[in-house]
Amino acid sequence: MRNNFSAAACIKGGPDAPRLSGVARFYQKNDGVLVEVEVSGLPKSNKTGFFALHIHEGGSCTGKEFANTKAHYNPESMPHPNHAGDLPPLLSFSGNAYMAVMTNRFTVNDIIGRTVVIHSNPDDFYSQPSGDAGEKIACGVIKRR
Repeated sequence: MRNNFSAAACIKGGPDAPRLSGVARFYQKNDGVLVEVEVSGLPKSNKTGFFALHIHEGGSCTGKEFANTKAHYNPESMPHPNHAGDLPPLLSFSGNAYMAVMTNRFTVNDIIGRTVVIHSNPDDFYSQPSGDAGEKIACGVIKRR
């Protein structure tokens, strides 16, 4: 399965997490998209060990604190945490994390050219507009493979 992914994003940390790196893979299936994320170098500054993970609407990891990623991908104008780009959090274990989830909130074609963002805090799943997830500490642009 790993060799048949439809899209991927190489994730790189910014100034607040320079050692953070990893990959997000997106596999189009008949009933949804399998999202698989594997990262290392998560900072120890987060007391809970959980880090919010979202797909953002912007197509660039540029700008101060990844400002050009813009807001969460939310084509249906839903309240948080029902944005299409809202994903389960990453849980750090010695700076490493792996997460896999199946979603029907988007197709691979919907997210090509958008960004995957890791935030400094866990998502609280209710604060508007983005779950009080903190600063953007890592980013990757989603590209077709």
